[in-house]
Amino acid sequence: MAKSNKVPKIAGHKVHFIGAPSKLTRTAWKEMSIEWPRSPLHLHTFGKLTKFFVGLTKGELWGTRCANPKCAEKGIWLPPRADCPDCLQPMKWVKFKKQVIGEIFTYTYVEYPGEGIELSTPYYQIDVKIPGCCTIMKGYLVRGKAEIGMKVKAGFRTENPVNNILDLYWEPLD
Repeated sequence: MAKSNKVPKIAGHKVHFIGAPSKLTRTAWKEMSIEWPRSPLHLHTFGKLTKFFVGLTKGELWGTRCANPKCAEKGIWLPPRADCPDCLQPMKWVKFKKQVIGEIFTYTYVEYPGEGIELSTPYYQIDVKIPGCCTIMKGYLVRGKAEIGMKVKAGFRTENPVNNILDLYWEPLD
């Protein structure tokens, strides 16, 4: 019997992943890579950001901070950067505490997504402000109605991960 490519729905979520999981591969340098299911086939490596994507599948959220003590920016970058956008020096990894809580900075209600969106519609695409971060993280709300200022918590697709950014989702802080 052939293995199904469908990702099981997560109970209680109104928004579900509807694509096929990306096939994991590894480069000679051990970075996480995926076969991007497009035509023609695209092999995409996560390179120096592998730690971030592997962390999502383990229920961990990793950001980066500039290692240069002379750099003016002291905040955490999320999504992470391999090199500091301000001073171009290497970044160091920072692991967030187990429960990551932020607030919705802005949102969009998506009814008609573009090509390649692998979420059921409609859904809320949200921008999340996280304390300590110098960036705003983009994501999607799996249930509830988005409101600016609403507290949300990070969730992770650790069972049946799809091996991309959609393994990180947000839900209302109840």
